[in-house]
Order: sequence, then C-alpha cells, then structure tokens
Amino acid sequence: MRKILLPTDFSDNSWNAIKYALQLYKNEKCTFTLLNTFTPVIYQFEYLNEGAFQVEIFETVKEASKNKLEAFSKKIELEFSNPNHTISQISSFNTLTEEISNLYKANVMDIIVMGTKGATGVKEVLFGSNTIHVLKTAKCPIIAIPSEFNFEKPLEILFPSDYQIDFNQKQLQPIIDIATSYHSRVNILNVKYQETITQHQESNREKLEDYFKKVAHLFHSVTNQNVPEAISEFQLKTPINLLAMINNKHSLFENLFFKSKIKQIGFHLTVPFLVIPSTYK
Repeated sequence: MRKILLPTDFSDNSWNAIKYALQLYKNEKCTFTLLNTFTPVIYQFEYLNEGAFQVEIFETVKEASKNKLEAFSKKIELEFSNPNHTISQISSFNTLTEEISNLYKANVMDIIVMGTKGATGVKEVLFGSNTIHVLKTAKCPIIAIPSEFNFEKPLEILFPSDYQIDFNQKQLQPIIDIATSYHSRVNILNVKYQETITQHQESNREKLEDYFKKVAHLFHSVTNQNVPEAISEFQLKTPINLLAMINNKHSLFENLFFKSKIKQIGFHLTVPFLVIPSTYK
C-alpha cells in the first residue's frame, strides 16, 4: 500500500495539491496522511515564561489545527470518496521539515505531495519557503503542484539530466511507477555545452536506457542552451504533464533552482514537479 503525506496550511494551493494526489493515485490502495504543523508566534519569544496565557494560546492554535484537518478530511470524503483510500490526520507542534523528518523515520510515508507555495501565494516566487526547505531536506520523493494546476494524466513526462548522476533503481522507480500506471512516455532531455559526452556520462545514459526499458521513452539532446530555456522550448514542442528531476548536490537541479534567485531565473513551473533526492537509495 502506498503511503502519501499531504502537508497543508489550509491554503487553496495546498488543497489543490491534495486534489491532485487523490486523482493521481485513485486506482491504487493508499494511505493519505494530512499533516498540519504549527508554532504559535507567542512561543518564539524566549523572554515569556510558561503560564496560563501561554498554555491557552497553544491549546487554541492546536484546536484550530485539528478542526481544520477534520474539515479537510470531510471535504475529501465528500468530493473524492474512494474505497482504495484511507485518510488519517496529524496535527503537530513542530516545524514542517522537522516533522517530515520524524515521520519519514517512523515510516509514515514514501512520497510527499504538496503545493509549490503557501498561504501568501506570491506569484513572482517559484516556490514558497516551506516548499524550498522540504525540497532541500526530504529523504523521499516529493511532487510539488503549482497553484491552479488542474489534474491531467501524466502522459508525457520530462526528465532532464546531465548524465552526471550514477542512477539506481530506487531513484528512478517513482518515475517508472507513474509511467507504468498511465502508459506514459518518459522524455529524457540532456542539455550539454559541448558536442560529445564523457565516458562516465555515456555509462549513466546506458543505465537510464536499461532502467526505462519497460516503459516508453525517448532520448533528446540539445547543445548550448541553459536548462530553463531547454525545458521551456521542449514544452512548446511537446506538451508535458510532469517534470521529474533528481536533486543532487552540485548538480543540474541545484544549479537550476538554488544557485540563482528564485525570482530571477526566468523559469515558470506550470506542471507538477517530481523531485527525487539523490540519497534515495
């Protein structure tokens, strides 16, 4: 049974991500865990002593979190009732990244589905701060869903790679699972800055060929383009329903998303984004 964590701050963006997850896995037996973390502002002031007022604030925020989780559960049951799905709830006084780390160690989830932005939803920002922290630290795959993205079957998957990662089966399995379930095609896009690739890159390319042998796949190669341009240009030629990348330090992923200011990279994420940690082995 697949175990899916659904972090929520009760924003429209997080509800949109929940809807996507419920539809993506509608034909699979799944346990969905709704997670809301909270840290009342009052707790951030160290000079405040514990007392009745502080306890009252905590209890009020905790109760609000639980009530909203219950409301989301009822909304799921009303709009997406599915005998394959079990819904549970966790309300935690913790930071989101710390709680996700604890839940992963406790084997609560094997994938996370969340919105790209939080309640503020600033349009110019690609990812909200919580999403960035989760992308950087999570030990399992994450699917980040853009706000206002309506569910589409992931029939065309784009997987950019510089062939620098020594791929393994577990890293690629989330892509293979989705491609198998939806009879998708995986488009492997290599963006290179020279005409030839190294022996190490060629070896990794051959690994991809082997791992994807049971699903439809195509290799594409472009030269002298930066990655955002290559992704955007590819999408003009082939409508993409899912972007997938492996998050490896000092890799194409890090250079694309974390070494440039998010507001200035000129890359607009318009489809769900599957991020697989390089440590996922």
